[in-house]
Amino acid sequence: MLNALLVEDDLDLAETLIDYLALEGICCDHAANGAAGLALVERQAFDVVLLDLHLPRLDGLRVCERLREAGRDIPVLMLTARDGLDDKLAGFAAGTDDYLVKPFELQELVVRLHALAKRRSGQMQCLRCADLEMHLGERRVVRAGRSIHLSPTGWRLLEALLRASPHVVTRAALESTLWGDDVPDSNSLKVHLYHLRQAVDAPFTTRLIQTLPGHGVALRASS
Repeated sequence: MLNALLVEDDLDLAETLIDYLALEGICCDHAANGAAGLALVERQAFDVVLLDLHLPRLDGLRVCERLREAGRDIPVLMLTARDGLDDKLAGFAAGTDDYLVKPFELQELVVRLHALAKRRSGQMQCLRCADLEMHLGERRVVRAGRSIHLSPTGWRLLEALLRASPHVVTRAALESTLWGDDVPDSNSLKVHLYHLRQAVDAPFTTRLIQTLPGHGVALRASS
């Protein structure tokens, strides 16, 4: 499932987009201003951001600039009513990946979102954190030169943490990644995290998987 963040201050438009994207299998969180959008990106892992150009507190260009300054390569689709060349050039200079001019067809929005997410996925064939590497094409995990064998669920769990690293992934986001709406029971994620730690951390000196009570789980080289 594609996880998107919509940063849009027009609440009626936001509701329409969220409902339509849900029908297309895209899970969409929402922030009503730029500052709130940045805060959500810091706490959760998203595959793509839909970003309105004109936002209260922090406009779309500033949000995009701050994401890039922080080293976040998450794809950004800018939504704007202005289609002048100067506006587009300013957006691309700030780090925007694509533009969609309002009003737009909802089907085109979905196609563009999937294209951006696919482009990013193709660029990330090897995910890394410290001495841990996940080679996606070869379906291989290595830490400090040692191969690590994971179950299919362990693989998906580690991939979600690596894609978000070093940021925190909430329990709800991890459960959605692993099981969608059909979470087996409240203890399932805890059990799979335990087995993942046994494979990824237990044989090594440095612990990479960190639990932050009340927030979620992060994969990072230091606390």
